[in-house]
Amino acid sequence: MKHFIRAAGGAVLGLVALACGDGGFTPDPGVRTEDAEAVDLENLRILVSGQAAVFPEAVGRGEPALAGMALSVEEPLRVAVNDAAATFGTGEVSEDGTFRVTDVPVRDIHQGLAVGLAHEGLVRSSTLVYDTAFTGTRPRTDIIDAKAWALPVAFVEQLGAAVGEPRLRGLTGDQASSLAAAGFVLGRVVDLQGQPVSGVRVALDRAELAERLYYPSEDLASVNQAGTASHGLFLYVHSASGVESFQLSVEGSDTYVPRNVDAGPGLGVVLTVYPGRYAP
Repeated sequence: MKHFIRAAGGAVLGLVALACGDGGFTPDPGVRTEDAEAVDLENLRILVSGQAAVFPEAVGRGEPALAGMALSVEEPLRVAVNDAAATFGTGEVSEDGTFRVTDVPVRDIHQGLAVGLAHEGLVRSSTLVYDTAFTGTRPRTDIIDAKAWALPVAFVEQLGAAVGEPRLRGLTGDQASSLAAAGFVLGRVVDLQGQPVSGVRVALDRAELAERLYYPSEDLASVNQAGTASHGLFLYVHSASGVESFQLSVEGSDTYVPRNVDAGPGLGVVLTVYPGRYAP
């Protein structure tokens, strides 16, 4: 049998119940297990499926068609450090924008799972679909209804222009003059109904990185460090060198669970930050 619960990254998890058979596995709380088969958590493979789409604010900027485009299920932390084992599975986008990647091994996941897109006309992006911050453990279930966001080059160039080349060079020690080369995190803060939240600030658990956080203006033509506009967007500019790992939450609100984030050069990490443990 299959139950459904909400989980990290806006995805829905199809919960495979765990039996208390000879394997000695403890069932998840609240799940009936009398008709379920035992699952070997050390060798568990899951399904990751959902929809790929152009990031909403980027639509209409000459983006390529996504149908037939290759994608990967990966861990951003491993991608950021150029780990050869960063990819756990691959697939492609269907004509209707859906994707389905089977047999994704989750034993060696450290912090989370994401769906990556890399194609001509797009900036390399990785959209978080599972975060261990919510459960304290790797996935035990299928991830369905996940969302993978594509970032057109023209859109990222506009965000980079809003930050400004002098500021980008300063933040990267003159190693990068573009946002795509520097690497970045693009996030959106939403409420319980999934609507963008304006006038909030994002908090990092590493104070020395706070200067790298910016909030795009309503028209995306400039940035500030005061707080989100009506679209709820925030932007973190990476140093263009190595990997930066930190936790991210919403300043002054304990309803937003701190999220794991890993940034690396040449990579755009995309996430939605919402209150509670379950996505709207």
